[in-house]
Amino acid sequence: MKKLRTIFLGTPEFSVPTLKSICNNESIELLATISNPDKKQNRGQKIQSPPVVTFAKENNLKFFQTDRINKDDEILEFLKKSEIDLIIVLAFSQFISQEILDLPKIGCFNIHTSILPKYRGAAPVQYALLNGDKSTGVSIQKMVKKMDAGDICFFKSTKIEDEDTALSLFEKLKIEAAECITPFISLITNNELTFNAQDQSAISFAPLIKKEDAKIKLAEHSVKKIQNMIRGYFVWPKAYLYLNEKILKIHEVEVSGHDLAPGCFKIHMGQMLVGAQDGSIRLKKIQLQGKKAMTDIDFLNGYNQEIIIT
Repeated sequence: MKKLRTIFLGTPEFSVPTLKSICNNESIELLATISNPDKKQNRGQKIQSPPVVTFAKENNLKFFQTDRINKDDEILEFLKKSEIDLIIVLAFSQFISQEILDLPKIGCFNIHTSILPKYRGAAPVQYALLNGDKSTGVSIQKMVKKMDAGDICFFKSTKIEDEDTALSLFEKLKIEAAECITPFISLITNNELTFNAQDQSAISFAPLIKKEDAKIKLAEHSVKKIQNMIRGYFVWPKAYLYLNEKILKIHEVEVSGHDLAPGCFKIHMGQMLVGAQDGSIRLKKIQLQGKKAMTDIDFLNGYNQEIIIT
């Protein structure tokens, strides 16, 4: 059986299980991976390779690194001469030109972490949580030049639990994406792949998140909205308030039975309580700017200044 000559495009840790699944698929001949360049990481600012590149190095896979795939002559030359059947993309973070999209015989396919056409864009996982959705999933779409607008070839749904945060949901979808490779490739090899146009009336978007999006507005946000913000912004940038004009990241809250006006702050039995639009919450686990995360009780034990929450 002729194997599918395949290129994989991806960068973060999220992409690694899918790359492993591609490597382990007997119907695929992986020609190369393409990822982003090495960059400085964390406080030490040490130069590190992306996780996909690290995996490629450890497993003797051919790889390229670029921040301009559409203008990289070496990569373009390699792609054009390689007689590619398939390009698979997951979390690559670069737009891909029509020239590259047209190269593979079967197509260029993107794995997207929502059930398209819902949440096209950069942050579908976060928006599913911000909106209180009960399910999400992964979609495989044949790529076109317009972002996340291609025909759907495969999808798999995933339940969102009440306790899920962006961190746990990313972990679920990381595994789901990898597990989609086997049935997706089987559809191709059995000539059963179908292409279903996205429902234009059901399109929604999940644009790039900005730090200021995570600011809790006690007078405007309901308790449920605040809970969803904490879940959705759990990885970055963290939902936050201001305590004495310093950023106070909110890691965990719980509903309080106290009757507090929106924006009102109260300390009760060593707990920090604030009023939201339609009720009150306890700021159960917090992190003041420059400090470690801790419970509100531990924080108050070591903080002896007047507290103003905004």
